[in-house]
Amino acid sequence: MDYYLWVVRDANRLLLVDTGFNEDMAVKRHRTLLRRPAEALALMGIDSADVRDIVITHLHNDHAGTFSEYPNAQFHLQDKEMSFATGSYMCCDRFARPYEPDHVTGFVRLVYQDRVTFHDGDAELAPGISVHLIGGHTAGLQCVRVHTARGWVVLASDASHYYEHFEQRRCFPLVYHVGDMVAGFDRLRELAESPAHIVPGHDPLVMERYEPPSPELQGIAVRLDRAPVTTA
Repeated sequence: MDYYLWVVRDANRLLLVDTGFNEDMAVKRHRTLLRRPAEALALMGIDSADVRDIVITHLHNDHAGTFSEYPNAQFHLQDKEMSFATGSYMCCDRFARPYEPDHVTGFVRLVYQDRVTFHDGDAELAPGISVHLIGGHTAGLQCVRVHTARGWVVLASDASHYYEHFEQRRCFPLVYHVGDMVAGFDRLRELAESPAHIVPGHDPLVMERYEPPSPELQGIAVRLDRAPVTTA
């Protein structure tokens, strides 16, 4: 399983999708950390202090873990996700385990600092960038749709952990609502230019199917605005 965050940018705008996790979560959850997210962004010429907008697809520890490293960012979150992460379902260990209380309470503090923009379903953030409520994996999971040089690309996040999930209509075991997850596969296809324009949330094949921005970033980053070099 790979862990991704995404950069959406053009000449006028810079937006991040998710913030990944740091050494603390790697140790606690027995993962191998290849590099800190902020370090990976620095390799692409991005200073975390310059980031003004971040979409958090959901509040699980591997998607929202380094939020505090972006002091000037406004965070975009589904209202249902905050309600889910702070409500009675967290009394159930199966639902609560992927969340980190410090992350969730950190976002509550951001709310009181007016640094969270809540969305209720689908919303356009800017021309060519929109968020869409999917649910399934969590109650408030959202995907991100981006218009690129090759058409509409959909960053599925955990609406489809791997290619095989939306391709074969198979559910990842960690699920809040199976019906919403299955319906989400259809929604991803509706939003994307084609199935080849859907980017799953954790599949190592993403790094194989897309080319890097430069030879120096081989194995670190890929460009989604160019067609995949392989779909097999």
